[in-house]
Amino acid sequence: MLPFEAAPTEVRLLRKAALRQLSRWGMPVAADEAELLVTELATNVVKHVGEGASATLILEWREERLRLEVHDKSRSVPTLKSAGCDEECGRGLHLLAELATAWGTVVTAAGKAVWCEISLSPSQACRRIERAVGVLENYRGERGGAFGWGGRRATGLEESAVELIADLLHWNTARGCDPDDMLDRAQMHYEAESDAA
Repeated sequence: MLPFEAAPTEVRLLRKAALRQLSRWGMPVAADEAELLVTELATNVVKHVGEGASATLILEWREERLRLEVHDKSRSVPTLKSAGCDEECGRGLHLLAELATAWGTVVTAAGKAVWCEISLSPSQACRRIERAVGVLENYRGERGGAFGWGGRRATGLEESAVELIADLLHWNTARGCDPDDMLDRAQMHYEAESDAA
């Protein structure tokens, strides 16, 4: 259990604490996804429950899955908005739905818990590619574009990837982080996983 206060500086510390725990468990493959999901879950508390609210992150290793839960004192349950809402509304939950194997919310005696699970199975690399295609197709669809077949489809996916990376860099900067650091870390994770394969 990792208690935290809903504030941008706390989100960064929470992310580091979660990564330390994953490192203790020997889960480098799940680190990228977990870091992003912890950030989204904690940021949703800041945005929707309020800055300064107390919350708790729980990490639980269940055989081939990693479960992340954020508990807060609000009983307001988040909902996945349609693709037609503005850029900020519901994007975190869409990202959560795309990255996680499963996710949901539970009303508790003290408020609610928003949880998600990440698969730790050996077929992670293949699953990452499939998930990336799904994210890019949905991202392109939200931008109003449609995919053709063959070369046009590949070009559309590449354009979506560039737009998504640019948006992630803006998102990272808005949270007070260095976009170059994010790109460097992503490259290091990619290279480490490629060398291990």
